[in-house]
Amino acid sequence: MRSPEQAVALLRGHWQRQAGDWLDGGGEWPLRVPLAVPGERQAGAHWAAFEAWRSSWKDWHGGEVSWVERRWPLLGRQAFPEALLLADADALAGVLGETLRWQRARTRFAAWVQRWPALATGLCRQYVLLADTDDTEFARLGDMLAWLHAHPASNLFARQLPVAGLDSKWLETRTGLLGDWLSTLADLPRETDFWQASGLRREPDRLRLRVLDPVLRARIGGLGDIHAPFDELAALDLPARRVFIVENKQTGLAFDDLPGAVVLMARGYAVDRLHELPWLQAADAVHYWGDLDTHGLAILGRVRGHLPQVQSLLMDEATLLAHRSLWVTEPQPHRADAIEHLDAAEQALYRDLRSDRWGVRVRLEQERIGWDVAWGRLSSTFPDRHD
Repeated sequence: MRSPEQAVALLRGHWQRQAGDWLDGGGEWPLRVPLAVPGERQAGAHWAAFEAWRSSWKDWHGGEVSWVERRWPLLGRQAFPEALLLADADALAGVLGETLRWQRARTRFAAWVQRWPALATGLCRQYVLLADTDDTEFARLGDMLAWLHAHPASNLFARQLPVAGLDSKWLETRTGLLGDWLSTLADLPRETDFWQASGLRREPDRLRLRVLDPVLRARIGGLGDIHAPFDELAALDLPARRVFIVENKQTGLAFDDLPGAVVLMARGYAVDRLHELPWLQAADAVHYWGDLDTHGLAILGRVRGHLPQVQSLLMDEATLLAHRSLWVTEPQPHRADAIEHLDAAEQALYRDLRSDRWGVRVRLEQERIGWDVAWGRLSSTFPDRHD
């Protein structure tokens, strides 16, 4: 016997999964929810519950309750509810208290599809956005989409666009959504990114590095701390023998001079282009030093996927366990079961961190390692160095 509360819970599940599909008139209606009619033996054994169930449906308001009548050998003629029928999505929204959200989503869907028919399929997957976005935000999305669609090759920076309320942070969090819509409208390949689809000018990828050797600094006009577009740095005549890649900016700033060395800093996961630096590829050795946590090891794997020669530094079990008092908690560990391009010891360390072998979400941040320990290890990679 399915109670009204159970029927509503079932319908809410249908709504959460399918409301978007119903925006364009889809779905098979009326929607029928069977009420699990009991047999005579069950009804007789639980007569009070049977009567309460039947009464609850007599008092039901919303949709149509289909009643049937049966003649049972022992209990005689009995009428009971067989199914709840919802004529359409409007009726279902009313039962679930979703009318306002549904009407808002349907109105917005209809307006956008009339303007941009190609977006219909994609918008069906954006029910929450259509139902819950406030009017100002939704209007800004429409204005932004309209302008970009009308000017597919503007070559402007985002802050130059004549769209009310636009700022770079707002756009940064919506590039995926807008990129999908623009790609659909222009019939571009799915892998097209926002910048290609929008025709906007992307800010140049910038790289921060320090040149640790006075001789190398002299080759580039004495510059020692450089933050410049990636392509410009790739063109430098910089015959570095060793390159360090570190996660934390202040760690990179703490490096002292080392012969033939350069340190790159604060790239996070954005390491996919480092192999495009000719002078890095030509170096005798490349070292990566990141946080000792699951994401640090994941970044190491990504770096090594592009630069197979990369050696890790201070990213081993011994270093982790030697600094137990400095551990903090990793907010959200990496989800992968394994990381490509790690060696056996690094892969084992990754698995142990993910499985909480030494504690819950253990993390040793790079900068927490004492500098005397760290610098001793870093400078030991230079057997020809004389202090």
